[in-house]
Amino acid sequence: MPGTNLTREEAQQRAKLLTVDSYEIDLDLSGAQEGGTYRSVTTVRFDVAEDGAASFVDLVAPAVHEVTLNGDALDPAEVFEDSRIALPGLLRGRNVLRVVADCAYTNTGEGLHRFVDPVDDQAYLYTQFEVPDARRVFANFEQPDLKATFQFTVKAPEGWTVVSNSPTPEPQDDVWVFEPTPRISTYITALIVGPYHSVHGVYEKNGQSVPLGIYCRPSLAEFLDADAIFEVTRQGFDWFQEKFDYAYPFEKYDQLFVPEFNAGAMENAGAVTIRDQYVFRSKVTDAAYEVRAETILHELAHMWFGDLVTMEWWNDLWLNESFATYTSIACQAYAPGSRWPHSWTTFANSMKTWAYRQDQLPSTHPIMAEIRDLDDVLVNFDGITYAKGASVLKQLVAYVGMDEFFRGVQAYFKRHAYGNTRLSDLLGALEETSGRDLKTWSKKWLETAGINILRPEIETDAQGVITSFAIRQEAPALPAGAKGEPTLRPHRIAVGLYDLDEASGKLVRAADGRIELDVDGELTAVPQLAGRPRPAVILLNDDDLSYAKVRLDEGSLAVVTERLGDFESSLPRALCWASAWDMTRDGELATRDYLSLVLSGIGKESDIGVVQSLHRQVKLAVDLYADPTAREALLTRWTDATLAHLRAADAGSDHQLAWARAFAATARTPEQLDLLEALLDGSHTIEGLVVDTELRWAFVERLAAVGRFDEAEIAGEYERDKTAAGERHADTARAARPTEEAKAEAWASVVESDKLPNAVQEAVIAGFVQTDQRELLAPYADRYFEVVKDIWGARSHEMAQQIAVGLYPSIQVSEDILRRTDEWLASAEPSAALRRLVSESRAGVERALKAQAADVAAQP
Repeated sequence: MPGTNLTREEAQQRAKLLTVDSYEIDLDLSGAQEGGTYRSVTTVRFDVAEDGAASFVDLVAPAVHEVTLNGDALDPAEVFEDSRIALPGLLRGRNVLRVVADCAYTNTGEGLHRFVDPVDDQAYLYTQFEVPDARRVFANFEQPDLKATFQFTVKAPEGWTVVSNSPTPEPQDDVWVFEPTPRISTYITALIVGPYHSVHGVYEKNGQSVPLGIYCRPSLAEFLDADAIFEVTRQGFDWFQEKFDYAYPFEKYDQLFVPEFNAGAMENAGAVTIRDQYVFRSKVTDAAYEVRAETILHELAHMWFGDLVTMEWWNDLWLNESFATYTSIACQAYAPGSRWPHSWTTFANSMKTWAYRQDQLPSTHPIMAEIRDLDDVLVNFDGITYAKGASVLKQLVAYVGMDEFFRGVQAYFKRHAYGNTRLSDLLGALEETSGRDLKTWSKKWLETAGINILRPEIETDAQGVITSFAIRQEAPALPAGAKGEPTLRPHRIAVGLYDLDEASGKLVRAADGRIELDVDGELTAVPQLAGRPRPAVILLNDDDLSYAKVRLDEGSLAVVTERLGDFESSLPRALCWASAWDMTRDGELATRDYLSLVLSGIGKESDIGVVQSLHRQVKLAVDLYADPTAREALLTRWTDATLAHLRAADAGSDHQLAWARAFAATARTPEQLDLLEALLDGSHTIEGLVVDTELRWAFVERLAAVGRFDEAEIAGEYERDKTAAGERHADTARAARPTEEAKAEAWASVVESDKLPNAVQEAVIAGFVQTDQRELLAPYADRYFEVVKDIWGARSHEMAQQIAVGLYPSIQVSEDILRRTDEWLASAEPSAALRRLVSESRAGVERALKAQAADVAAQP
């Protein structure tokens, strides 16, 4: 029995046999306000290469009423099983299939998700189909290389709006009949249905006119900053159309902010869905606006790379996501008038650290992963696919040249529009435009796993003049359990030379202080540096062109440790911060020393995204990587610092808000908790700090976690914020309370019941796991191993993954947890996907033990 899986081999066989022409999909959503199921009628026209061949169509549905193939009725009881309808006796040439089914609304963010807004009691629907969930709404051939046109007809409740890939028609008697789409893949079709609020605009340039729409629930309309969203969108249209030399390929562009969305956003053709947390209800820092803009641009880039030209199979998912990530950040960095020209700093600070973390797990894999089936791809939306892939694309651009890169991309779009491709199609186009042979490059970068380390080797004379300089490349052993061999790779990098400017007190790169070169093999000489006075800091991989761990020489490390915050430019600061964090995670830098480094430099850090990352990293390091006997002292030191910075920050600044959140996450003494309460009730104020809805909840959740607040206070706060977000915050606060009863209630709601919607389940898990409550949570380690396999088998992928990762006993850092995990892995016979997730969590505990040992060894 296939269950709901599909293998690559099955997809290849089906693609050889079938050419799909068109779908007509008729959905009756008139009962959406009540929920349950809805009628789905699909007519699909397709051609078959062999007479008498058999195949199957995909469908996940509670009931199938009719299956008619070429006019002949098939018995659903005989042909429908698991997620497939068998199609026997196909005709050579044109075939017509009609399927009538009852499909189900979901609350998991997969298929047709249904959400009821507590503010207006109205239902709001949206689809999420990637990877294989269009089959939850209509019968189809669910694989990316069987493209077709899609014509949707939707009956909806009176007064509702229906949005799809094609322009929205005028409804007749509450029936919306859409024009057919261009040829696209099933996973980027979409329907968004409900009484949504909307704002409309247009993108116009050189005679081109593209209608733009932005949608959200009416309860969020007062917070929707449509002008800012349109501005980023138009910048993206300008930049992408110029760089791609291909006009936007669809008739309109709608962006729909939808509730309880599992990911950041989804690139449905012409109808992008985005998590509605990006409609900011309260003050956020500029880093949040930058991340939202990157998400908007990422999805817009997909309209060309992913939607117009689509991967043949999911093994090239990385290229889809990496290209969108790289080009979205490049757009922020280089587009005229961009608010975020420092976007590569953010990339180095967030995306790269995600990639380095993922690439050191036992599940690490080549960028071009072997995707055998749908189960493989569902756990592959990871730091390799997005972040390492984008890092390596940035390296590829440095290797071939940016102009040559985009000329290759232009040829690729023109050659393969509305078709499907493999990686070799893009690399072939880039070889043509750049003249570089990319076969060796591709083999070493895309078909191997792991990270290289680059170290400087420097010699100077008595006067401090450099006599020789070389870059040593290492290929450390892959993590235990990972497949493959360590590999030395070709790197195109810059070496930056920084000196202290006495007038400004800043570390500045000299006018001639940048050398760009190819590094290959174990040792690469850099003769250009011989004869130069040794600068204060020599930084390998300056400008962050390549993907590698970088280490500093002894002299540079001493300067950086003392003056990290003094780099004039944000990118070298981010690279040094990232290197320090990397060393802490690797047990090369003790947690107490990392904390000291951060406290010495963070006050000078102007980039708010870097500041907020440092907040998260310090908290994680002290909670998990510190000597347990020193942990409380280090937490006290950190918390005292957060409060001092909060009081010292400029009134109303982003830094002030960030420090308020950092303080709220760790406040612990009676006096600090009194301050949180006083800020909440208004009896104490800090000039410029507005304790608005979201900040209030941050305070309430902390006060609940330490036992200061209970049900009465949590319910009282919800009365102030009777929204879906308020419900989730209240659920987090309840689950965070430090009592056996609260933990048992939270555990039961997630594990023993499957009724929670995806976003609520996520909120409960976030509250349940509190690093201050290790002893209280210890009994749940055994319970996790007792239930996780059954949950994986019974729940949908998204819901099961939340539980498998979120409830793993990651905060119980001990050899005992490693032993129990190993016993479970050896005896439980989990699926490959579940084994991967549990093994990754185990690796986190193993890393924490190593880092704790390093911190113990660093005791004075």
